[in-house]
Amino acid sequence: MKIVEKYSHLNGLEFLLVHKPELWAEIEKVIKTVDGEKCKTKISKEQRMKGKLLYSPDDMNKAFKAELSKYHWEESRVNYWVTKNEKLIRKTLAMPPDIQKQEIESQGEIAIRSYNQTDFVKNRVAIEVQFGKYSFVAYDLFVKHLAFYIGDHIDVGIEILPMKTLQSQMSSGPSYYEGELYNVVRQGRGVPAVPLVIIGIEP
Repeated sequence: MKIVEKYSHLNGLEFLLVHKPELWAEIEKVIKTVDGEKCKTKISKEQRMKGKLLYSPDDMNKAFKAELSKYHWEESRVNYWVTKNEKLIRKTLAMPPDIQKQEIESQGEIAIRSYNQTDFVKNRVAIEVQFGKYSFVAYDLFVKHLAFYIGDHIDVGIEILPMKTLQSQMSSGPSYYEGELYNVVRQGRGVPAVPLVIIGIEP
């Protein structure tokens, strides 16, 4: 695979190049190492592409996971507690999970356990490799990366997406770089409030 385009939101790429250049170098190596043609394994059942050989999102995800694991990028999960009371959520937002639960229950409310999970985290940088439905990317950018950043677990979030040229050779549904770039840019320069690097790839 190769990087075709990249977008730096709130100086995410600049931060990496200055403060964590070795991580950016690893990401470039991983993308270059993934063999896209080996992931062209899915026989389409869709009417418009019936019988055509397509790129498999599952195989591409597995290939990226295998390569990132070699560099010790690992899953990270952050647990927290929620409730129906908005003021109580605001009060407990920055508290450690066990204190959140105690505070919510001490106010007579029900504490509901929840979590945010990111597939690949290393040295305060998170990566999401996204070949799934378009709604997943919005969740990554506006919820996952933001939550990890606000919780002081990461400094930068990275989203790896197919370019339209690659996405058009996949089953219908996956998001693509150009569309997600538009979605981020139209929100304005400060939204989401987390430094990001959005990467568009193709074979």
